[in-house]
Amino acid sequence: MIKIKNLTKIYDENKILDDISITFEEGKIYGIVGKNGSGKSVLLKTICGFIRPDKGEILFDNINIVKKQTFPPETGAMFENSGFIPNISGFENLKLLASINNIISEEEILKSVDIVNLKEDINKKYYKYSLGMRKKLGICQAIMENQKYIILDEPFNGIDDESLKKIKIQLNKIKENKIIIISTHIKEDIEKLCDEVYKISNGKINKI
Repeated sequence: MIKIKNLTKIYDENKILDDISITFEEGKIYGIVGKNGSGKSVLLKTICGFIRPDKGEILFDNINIVKKQTFPPETGAMFENSGFIPNISGFENLKLLASINNIISEEEILKSVDIVNLKEDINKKYYKYSLGMRKKLGICQAIMENQKYIILDEPFNGIDDESLKKIKIQLNKIKENKIIIISTHIKEDIEKLCDEVYKISNGKINKI
């Protein structure tokens, strides 16, 4: 369970997140919908420990990552600027990331590559990737270690319809014992995929 209590983040006197409280339970896919600049990315980066809130608590199975000033455990995340190395291949990027925890094999990496429909392009240099291919690689690194918590920020931009259908089917298959949170500015991208959808606007979040 992820429990957020009274989360507030202020930039230049603007409350990007305004006293937000929400609970995410395992076994579900959650959607966060909002226009560009609504605070979706700020919320997800705060959940991941990349941004420190001005107020509030974030508990991962009762571990308060704000108080402990730490990153959440067993979490895979993708954001718009994923920081992949441009002059090596997608597969080499994934192997490099996997070497940090050293808990999965190359075969397991390739299983995730298949899930996102990227096998044909996985050995191309990252700088040659299209937007859709970059998104696929981002999703791949977020799920390849069988993470318990999966955070995906605008993951579907530029992905072809065939791959998108496959990715959504696979996310539904792996959601058991996990929490998956997906943000988007296009509600139609996720409304059939998600178990619950929330809208963020003016710093507040409400269930749709």
